[in-house]
Order: sequence, then C-alpha cells, then structure tokens
Amino acid sequence: MKSLRAQYAQQKEKLSSRLKEFKSLSSEQQYKELLFCLLTPQSSAQRCWQAVEEISKLQKLEHNKVLEILSKKTRFHHTKAKRILQAPQTWKKISPLLKNPDKKELRNQIALEVSGFGLKESSHFLRNIGLSDNKIAILDRHILKNLQLNNIITETKIKSKKHYLEIESLFLNFSKQINIPADELDLLWWSRENGEIFK
Repeated sequence: MKSLRAQYAQQKEKLSSRLKEFKSLSSEQQYKELLFCLLTPQSSAQRCWQAVEEISKLQKLEHNKVLEILSKKTRFHHTKAKRILQAPQTWKKISPLLKNPDKKELRNQIALEVSGFGLKESSHFLRNIGLSDNKIAILDRHILKNLQLNNIITETKIKSKKHYLEIESLFLNFSKQINIPADELDLLWWSRENGEIFK
C-alpha cells in the first residue's frame, strides 16, 4: 500500500492531466474513442489506437479497407470490421444520451445500444470521453489482478452482470478508502503494468 501511495503521489499530476484531456474532447474525438473501444476487447490498446488513426484517414468507410487495417492490428477483425462500419449510425443513436447525468444509467443505455459493448466497454468508453466521474469502473484484467493482490477479491473471473456490479462496488469503495479517485487508480494500475498513462 505504501508503494501504491508513493507512486500515486509521483504520478498524480500526470493522471489528473490525462483525465482533463478526456473531458475536453470534441465530438469528433469522442467518436474516435467509440471506434477505439469497439476494437479493444482482447487486443492491444496501442495497436487499436493505431488502427483508429488509420481508419480515420479513410475518405470512405469501406469493408475491405477497414478489414485490411484491422487484420494487422486486432483480433476478431471480421466481427470488429462490421461494428466499425455500423459506428456512424451507432454514434447518432448514443450521442444524445451522453447528457444523462446518471452515470450508471447512462452506461446501461450505452451497453444496450452499442453492439459489442457490455458493462466493461461501456465504462471504458465513458471514461475515455470524460464522463465516468469516478462513479463506474472498467473491470479489466489489470484492475481485477490488483484487487486480488490487495485481498479485495479472491478470484478474477467475472461470472455475471450482478457479479460485475458487486466487484465494481468493492473497487469504488477501495479507491475511497485509500483516497485515490477511481479513474486515477485505474490509470495508475494500468501504467504500472504497461509503462505509460494511456487510455
């Protein structure tokens, strides 16, 4: 715990700055975060962002071109290519919802509307556009592993939506107990494993 607090003290300004960047994204940048979160399941975050940058340069979303980019950058590229092609319509559906101040309700709405999103990816998307406000959690492997290391949970497999919400509550309570905001703790744990504060 001491090393975690010390590392947080060192990184606090960078973490806070990164989260402020998320909050100041334009609508176009938010859309790119939607594309990013459609690609990240079981794939490298950095490579997924590279794919988003390449896709964003296309003058027109064409299946073969998107597929070619994804085949070199992500797993499950056929399924993900379909979701990327649907993304403009998906964005039209979800962008009006983003005004909802209830973060958990908003996450549920996003999860229902976006093909390929569950609670985790909906949380990821909302955090990456600055709308999580430490009210929801992205229960990715790095968070589950660290919760286990800190004896907050005994296993790292999520069995159901109910189980997700239970672990999320434990994580949010833990972040309050150690006085590190949940969004910052997530990025801190991720950076410890990956060597950078990313997204």
